[in-house]
Amino acid sequence: MSQSPNPTASENRSSDLSRRQFVTRAGAAALSFTVATPNLARTYAANSKIDLGVIGCGGRGVWIAKLFKAHGGYNVVAAADYFQDRTDRIGTEVGVPAAHRFNGLKGYLKLLEKVDAVAIISPPYFHPEQVAAAVAAGKHVYLAKPIAVDVPGCLSIGDSSKQAAAKKRCFLVDFQTRVDPFYMEALRRVHVEKALGDFAFGEATYHAGDPFTSKYQTWKENPDGAENRLRAWGLDKVLSGDIITEQNIHTLDVMNWIMGEAPLWAVGTGGRKFRPVGTCYDTFSVLFQYPNDVGITFSSRQSNGYGTQPEGIRNRMFGAEGILETEYGGQVLIRGDHFYRGGKSPGIYQDGAVANIKGFYDNIAAADYANATVEPSVRSNLITILGRTAAYENRKVTWTELLNSKEQLDANLKGLKA
Repeated sequence: MSQSPNPTASENRSSDLSRRQFVTRAGAAALSFTVATPNLARTYAANSKIDLGVIGCGGRGVWIAKLFKAHGGYNVVAAADYFQDRTDRIGTEVGVPAAHRFNGLKGYLKLLEKVDAVAIISPPYFHPEQVAAAVAAGKHVYLAKPIAVDVPGCLSIGDSSKQAAAKKRCFLVDFQTRVDPFYMEALRRVHVEKALGDFAFGEATYHAGDPFTSKYQTWKENPDGAENRLRAWGLDKVLSGDIITEQNIHTLDVMNWIMGEAPLWAVGTGGRKFRPVGTCYDTFSVLFQYPNDVGITFSSRQSNGYGTQPEGIRNRMFGAEGILETEYGGQVLIRGDHFYRGGKSPGIYQDGAVANIKGFYDNIAAADYANATVEPSVRSNLITILGRTAAYENRKVTWTELLNSKEQLDANLKGLKA
């Protein structure tokens, strides 16, 4: 799976709205593709293909691999995952030869010898180590979010991005909303045209069903076993970063995009009130305090909503002259003195990934090493950890305190094969 655990379409899931339902809603719809024109400065000749390896071959890893193959600019030539059944599946579905399927915790190191670029779709706990190795090996990096599960991991990703640029390598973090045309235009109007006037306060919500119900039995079979926890990693707060980091980062990234700066501090609470297994919380409630007395309330849940509305991934920002409303896959608009009708992107889950895969190729072809997606992704990830820490410890946590944190989470994977 990916940094966002994405079960396959055949897996059982709650009837409540969850982000993964957008995959099936998107169907085969995808954005059109273009090949960079010959006059661009590039590291790849026109129409040449990039040899790509996929690290992390769960449900989303297979799905992403198919999208890379469909683009036409990539050869998916290698795959790495701890579990052989997963590398065999992706190998069968996208044509990776058996000799280029690598297993174990360090199997990805062998993959790096076979590729020009990597798509890292493993559990987020592994991202900093895998990214650092890929950059050191001179590979272009496509990274699923979240980027890490702790502060040192986030800072490591930032350092790796700088090293990638110095090595003339591309590094892209895959957030679908950041390339959606309605989100982009709405946020342009908010930032450039001041369509909301002065900010007053905001709301961020991620209310959905439990996407991990199909993993309950795996967890129950041996909750202390490292392999079982790895297969059901979305239920493990260290491997996943908990739901506020692993899932809720989507709405908190939009909050970060709107505000364009770090919060001053956060207070919060949360717990496991619905889910019978695992170590993750299934609900969070957090207040993020920003400069100029702007507060944003955030809440999330992964449970049966019994038909309550609204559901999904939503943000609202209230200003002196208008209100911004966004919904992942739904309506994006600005109400008020500077009205913007916007629109809906029901295929955002797939279309956003497709756009990022295209952008990754175009950046490599054009030798564009700005790697502009990394810095905001690092801050969004740190914001999730700020909220998580405030909720875990039931106290006010400042941004400055967070950045000074040296705590590195330990998944205790002793006994697993290298």
